[in-house]
Amino acid sequence: MELLLTDPATAPHPGGVLVIDDSEDRKDGKMTAHIGRQWLGRLGKTDNGIVTVTTCWADENLYYPLHAVPYGPAHHFPKGKSAPGFRTKLQTAAELARTAKAAGATFRAVAADCAYGDQDGFRRQLAAAGLPFVMALKPSYGTWAYGKDAYTPADAARALTWRDPENPGDWTPVERTFCDGRAET
Repeated sequence: MELLLTDPATAPHPGGVLVIDDSEDRKDGKMTAHIGRQWLGRLGKTDNGIVTVTTCWADENLYYPLHAVPYGPAHHFPKGKSAPGFRTKLQTAAELARTAKAAGATFRAVAADCAYGDQDGFRRQLAAAGLPFVMALKPSYGTWAYGKDAYTPADAARALTWRDPENPGDWTPVERTFCDGRAET
């Protein structure tokens, strides 16, 4: 990591992002550290396995991993979730984002999928650390306003007018260019 951070060809810059994600693998047994019954997104179900929380620095040309920490299920700790060493995946992810910043990785935002984006506490931890973020949200998650005024991204889209492509109303067409050069609106 030290070499990546200091080499001008790979050094993080403010235009990149810090991507947070976790990866899961099914594993048999229960005596090995970090293995236990837990949600395995790759399988789409709770099963016996191991989960690792990771950070990756990326821009439009380059990406590389920064940190990876295995998640230890509560049953591996004598006091379960109340054990001093127990950390949730969200707590681990927030700590890894702070660690990346402290290590000198510069980025414009932390990016994560809806497993993280839907979590108010996680977003609060990033905000408290002064880390801007862009998070995916489930369409049913109401975050555009608070309290009785909360509504979802799907609700917001429905509130916009649309007639047809020639008269899009409140919608703005966006041209997306793919790596193979083709584009679509």
